[in-house]
Amino acid sequence: MATFLEKWVEEQARLTKPDKIYWCDGSDEEARKIVEIGLTRERIEDYNVFHKLSQKTFPSSYLHRSHPTDVARAEHLTYVCHSDKKTAGPNNNWMPPAQAKEKLTKLSDGCMRGRTMYVLPYMMGHPESPYAKACVQLTDVSYVAVSMRIMTRVGKGVIQKIKKTDNFVRGFHSVGDFHQDRRFIMHFPDENLVWSIGSGYGGNALLGKKCFSLRIASWLGLKENWLAEHMIIIGVEDPQGKITYIAAAMPSACGKTNLAMMEPALPGYKVWTVGDDIAWLNIGPDGRLWAINPENGFFGVASGTSMKTNPNMIRTLKAGKFYPTIFTNTALNTDTNDPWWEGLDGEIPSNLVDWRGREWNPSLGTKAAHPNSRFTVAISQCPTVSPEFNNPDGVPISAILLGGRRTNLIPLVYESFNWQHGVFTGGGIGSETTAAAIHKVGVLRRDPMAMLPFCGYNMGDYFRHWLNIGKRLAHPPKIFAVNWFRTDGEGNFLWPGFGENIRVLKWIIERINNKIGAKETPIGFVPNPKDLELDGINIPQENLEKLFEVNIEDWGEEIKDIQKFFEQFGKRMPEEIWKEFKNFKELK
Repeated sequence: MATFLEKWVEEQARLTKPDKIYWCDGSDEEARKIVEIGLTRERIEDYNVFHKLSQKTFPSSYLHRSHPTDVARAEHLTYVCHSDKKTAGPNNNWMPPAQAKEKLTKLSDGCMRGRTMYVLPYMMGHPESPYAKACVQLTDVSYVAVSMRIMTRVGKGVIQKIKKTDNFVRGFHSVGDFHQDRRFIMHFPDENLVWSIGSGYGGNALLGKKCFSLRIASWLGLKENWLAEHMIIIGVEDPQGKITYIAAAMPSACGKTNLAMMEPALPGYKVWTVGDDIAWLNIGPDGRLWAINPENGFFGVASGTSMKTNPNMIRTLKAGKFYPTIFTNTALNTDTNDPWWEGLDGEIPSNLVDWRGREWNPSLGTKAAHPNSRFTVAISQCPTVSPEFNNPDGVPISAILLGGRRTNLIPLVYESFNWQHGVFTGGGIGSETTAAAIHKVGVLRRDPMAMLPFCGYNMGDYFRHWLNIGKRLAHPPKIFAVNWFRTDGEGNFLWPGFGENIRVLKWIIERINNKIGAKETPIGFVPNPKDLELDGINIPQENLEKLFEVNIEDWGEEIKDIQKFFEQFGKRMPEEIWKEFKNFKELK
């Protein structure tokens, strides 16, 4: 007798009409076979899905080029299909579920004809973790099949977990014909279903990524009393060997991965990587907040990654331990057969083809690598991976950092007065946009907890959920805001960043342990300059003062913009947040 899973796969096959169905087992041998298909037989427009790179420099690595129209998250084509629009909220595009399914069914009819349907059973989180979730994704492109093997835990054991039940997250994906008018990423939270067609880009196609681990999982967290967050998880080890675990939320391309894999500038400190993008936060039996990283790999931004900015990521990319590593939309050095991107160490190679496969040189005035070029690599290759990465219970979180890219106004670091004030702070976080989504670069937009594109329900309810979680915590983490990107009048960064950020983390940990004081300002507690470890770096006094400057007279437009953002959530916006806003506004 067929299981629910088998019936669902058969139903999708009748709709999509693939030439064959292949059930993946997650093995090395299987991955090599699928890559071989992408190297020789599977094509997107006029090139193969994969190009084999130099196995000497980048072992087990391949280059993938997206369709030229398919290089970032398509937020304007991403929908959350709750039964009513108010539940989806103004932060989401909404379509009635029945209408969405009718549209998607028409687009999906015969969309896999001539292709293989890959069935990917996978776990988000360690299989033995009480917080892990079982999932199945269907896809018709080898790039997604092997990328999901890198990013999640694909294996036959998942099928046993979900046998004779419908309690698993379903993901349907097809690249379709890549036409932008026939591209949609639809979420059905009440059915644990994601349906994506027309895009092969990671954020739209690797459905365990943002689609499930944030949009669907955030809705599950609301119902089950936990948080699914766009956060890194790190363990900071001090010279005495004590490890403090920190979660940090930052929009894409704002330094999350660099922070997660930091090579600290202060002697005796280490940073252990638990995760660089997603955190599932649960209240433990001890009343603390515990975090797991549900992913198994990194889907990071290549552009700007170097031995200076993120040496541990470069080491990870060159380790070659887990098959394969995939570079997406980077340039290609045809002399060495290596991937290349702006910001990589060394001189610009003399013979490059750009991310679209065209001959390139600097005189063209374009970027050789796409600004949102990516790599997909296993976390097991990371030299700083935490020994606790596979702990089914996760790690206890002592601090939550909320960050964004702001060239002015926001100090380097400040501590919220309490949990409620921290939720208000996170709710008003703004960031200057980057190339990770389709929009203008450098525009300020509100991005609460870096979750604006990923919260699977009304954000007014999301803020209420955060407040409720705080009330249930016996030992809530302290909440801090950070901003590495403040500049002077000429556009130069005031703070060196990267490995020097350990100095800020050291101050945060000392605040957690009540070892030092701080200066109270209208927005929170900022460091006394004497308490920030500055030995070994030369920051002019005027720059240091600017880094921690809080001139409330300059916050007029910021306050108006925060108010405008909050007002869109109407009666769903918690009164506690408006109380914090009122207190802040009156200080102005």
